[in-house]
Amino acid sequence: MKAYRLHAFEGLAGLRFEDVEVPTPGPGEVLIRQTAIGVNFSEVSRLVGRYPGPPLPSGIGMEGAGVVEALGEGVTRFALGDRIVGLGGPSYSEKRVAAADRAVIIPPEVSDDVAAAAFGKGLTAAYLVEKAYAIRPGDTVLVHAAAGGVGQVLCQWAKALGARVIGTAGSPEKLDFALAHGCDAAIDYREDDFVARVKELTDGQGVEVVYDSVGKDTFMGSLDCLKLRGTMVSYGSASGPVPPLDIALLGQKGSLTVKRASLPHYLVTGADIQAAAAALMARLVDGSITVRIDKVYPLAEAPQALADMGGRTTIGSLVLRP
Repeated sequence: MKAYRLHAFEGLAGLRFEDVEVPTPGPGEVLIRQTAIGVNFSEVSRLVGRYPGPPLPSGIGMEGAGVVEALGEGVTRFALGDRIVGLGGPSYSEKRVAAADRAVIIPPEVSDDVAAAAFGKGLTAAYLVEKAYAIRPGDTVLVHAAAGGVGQVLCQWAKALGARVIGTAGSPEKLDFALAHGCDAAIDYREDDFVARVKELTDGQGVEVVYDSVGKDTFMGSLDCLKLRGTMVSYGSASGPVPPLDIALLGQKGSLTVKRASLPHYLVTGADIQAAAAALMARLVDGSITVRIDKVYPLAEAPQALADMGGRTTIGSLVLRP
């Protein structure tokens, strides 16, 4: 089969599309013939060594949807031919092996493309709004990169939980998208002082929580957007790593809480994954969360998809099709 392998942390130059052996599922695993593969910013970061992974050379990617072709020992949750979506890589390939407890059946109402585009990002949104900071009705939240793959799901999920949602994005088109996908207000961070606008929108009070996947460019400003005893949840660093922080500053700015959150630390077990996935699929089915797929690329064009995502020219989610 064909699969991408990363041979060096040299950006796209280190990525090769190669012939590899079809993997065999071990105990507790399934073999999936993939029909749709999600693209994530973590893969852009992985190309240059900013995201953890196995030693090189290695595969790349973390999520995909498809059809069950083989069952490992002990797997009873699925049958051959089932449509499933799951976490676990490497997923930039025609077929892959995944842990059965990290995968779920795709409801008939949800397409393979949407399942692949939404799964990892939706699980991220789930742990952010339910665990890293449990949103309460009436909370006001700030979401950076509101028009991104995670952002679109996160904003809608927060809105469904009763929050007032303020989003930031980097173009008029992205602002319109954010307003159509859960945001009550949207700020162009390239044109406006987002701290001043947040204070204006909250009558000087600030927000209960900031969800920040941007990192270096927004981190300090995000702290200034928080109200007294507010919470900052950092879950990515698209603009680069956050500089060292003097913890005393958190006291000076209002006894703030800062968390650096990661999905594996909140959705630890298969049961955790199943519960979050069930909540996500229910929202996709009832329409409280919709996912825009900006572009679909053949698997052979994965480097272009990664370049487009890294250049921040896309809105919503990207999908690869083998």
